[in-house]
Amino acid sequence: MNALVEITGLPMLHLVLLGLITFVAGVVRGFSGFALSAVVMATALFILPPVKLIPILWFLEFSANILMVRNGIKEANMTVVMGLVIGSILGYPIGLSLTHSLPVETSKLVALCIVLTLAFTQILRVRLAFLATLPGLYGAGLISGVVSGLASVGGMVVALYVLASTAPAREMRASLVMYLTVSLISSLVFLISYGMMDRATIALGLLFSLPTMLGVAVGKQMFSPRLEPYYRPFCLSLLMVLAGTGILRLAT
Repeated sequence: MNALVEITGLPMLHLVLLGLITFVAGVVRGFSGFALSAVVMATALFILPPVKLIPILWFLEFSANILMVRNGIKEANMTVVMGLVIGSILGYPIGLSLTHSLPVETSKLVALCIVLTLAFTQILRVRLAFLATLPGLYGAGLISGVVSGLASVGGMVVALYVLASTAPAREMRASLVMYLTVSLISSLVFLISYGMMDRATIALGLLFSLPTMLGVAVGKQMFSPRLEPYYRPFCLSLLMVLAGTGILRLAT
């Protein structure tokens, strides 16, 4: 235990809290197909700033995808997935640059506002016709890349894009899984080039991959045909509450 504290530089209480947060985020990811990073961003900012959380979240997303990618390959719309990935590759370094240039408190506030705004637009089922076009596909990917680099919530932008189509819940979930899987490769290159993968980050990422994978396994069991109509409203409502609470905490 003392070795973990020494390697990560975090007190034991913070390590325990991060373990609980990543487990809950894993449950949400296994159930919905997205929002792992958004849940962690909305709840763990009192422990670590976004610039520290983003590389840790790479490990969590990778571990979650190990458990979910098989079904994603079978059911995803890969044409849509690749268009989104191309756009996100262009936008990701922009988001990372903003994360490094903004003050810590400002970065936290921007991250939480992004989570809250995107969740609110999705829970209202906002559908933009432009998103159903080819430019809309690449534009959604570009914006997703920017907010992924800034706050690791690009999956929610992709979910908003899917809302513009009539895709069934299983296809949407699978496409999100495959988008996150493919985009992990390019994001790793950028994270390494920005020098964000240090010893403590790798240790934290590997450590919290375990509760994340346990949570994903639980969430996958909850995704049944009977509950499919309710999974999106539940996750988005949760994100709105968490992000709103975080914003109020920063404002006081």
